[in-house]
Amino acid sequence: MAAARSAPHHRPVGSATRGTTNPNRLRRMDRWIAAAHAPALRRAADPVAVDLGYGAAPWTAVELLDRLRAVRPDAEVLGVEIDPARVAAARPYERAGLSFAHGGFEVPLPGRRPLLIRAANVLRQYDEDEVAAVWARLCARLDPDGLLVEGTCDEVGRRHVWVALGPEGPRTVTFATRLGSLAAPSDLAERLPKALIHRNVPGEPVHAFLRDFDRAWAAAAPYASLGARQRWIRTAAALRADWPLADDARRWRQGELTVRWGALAPRGL
Repeated sequence: MAAARSAPHHRPVGSATRGTTNPNRLRRMDRWIAAAHAPALRRAADPVAVDLGYGAAPWTAVELLDRLRAVRPDAEVLGVEIDPARVAAARPYERAGLSFAHGGFEVPLPGRRPLLIRAANVLRQYDEDEVAAVWARLCARLDPDGLLVEGTCDEVGRRHVWVALGPEGPRTVTFATRLGSLAAPSDLAERLPKALIHRNVPGEPVHAFLRDFDRAWAAAAPYASLGARQRWIRTAAALRADWPLADDARRWRQGELTVRWGALAPRGL
């Protein structure tokens, strides 16, 4: 991916993040990507992915390459950081299929359209009214078969919420958690992505969804004796009666639940 390094000088678009990162922090998101995007990965002519805003250490880019290559052995990953010092620190980790570049939301991948852009824990520092423009800019960079995954997780990767977008815009919202750490599904509210976190108030769809999620979880309490996984599966099955879920028990077993974006989109959007 030398082309990314030889791109003309430009001013990256965006602001530096705090840079917080830990090994395996994004394993739940990566696992979902590898499953949901596997057909596109397998048929792609140019299976290149971008880890946008990977942080102070390159662990998430390294891990993304390994996880994508389990599906597509010739997949490539470009780690992109707006802080030049972070790019310099990552360069020793480069290998075949893995490189790092200075850049931001413009995505410095000249002449190529990424099959995947993962932007984890990047937009939390931005204002809500900036999100739509960032999404539009990143989606415009995607391959026609590409996917943008943007969301937030905690520091050790136990709780995630992310939005999946295609070139046309947002498609789904996924809630993912280590089930043994969960008291109630609404515990995930603090990890809502920027487009939704300030909308968790009465009258907004995401608030209603989390309310129903908690109610279904409470109703499934008898299944807790069979384990948190069985309780989550029963909860999801109950939610499906009123909410357009985009997955099934195969993903629910992983501590995930995916909802169509249109059901949770903020009022007025």
